[in-house]
Amino acid sequence: MPSSFRLTYPTAIVLHAVTRGFRHGFDIIDASGLKSGTVYPILRRLEEAGMLRARWESIGDARDAQRPPRRYYQMTGAGAQALREATERYPGLTRTLAPGAAPAAT
Repeated sequence: MPSSFRLTYPTAIVLHAVTRGFRHGFDIIDASGLKSGTVYPILRRLEEAGMLRARWESIGDARDAQRPPRRYYQMTGAGAQALREATERYPGLTRTLAPGAAPAAT
């Protein structure tokens, strides 16, 4: 993890959500209970720090679903290491997602 990167509790929750299969912003917001003004800046910082990789959904797929394209996130090795460290730092982290929350079909 870059030494300048601050791994806050909300950041750890977002990493945890991505590893549980919540791959885009709205899914992460619903599962975590965090606000969009918290989740989207965290996703951007995690991507800039190399802890997440992102790709845009094809416009055709989004159009077929009658919604804007989604940006899908995937954990990198650095992100997995950061999550391991966060799990040690925040013991209750694995219980932070909404009970029964399931990722949306992609």
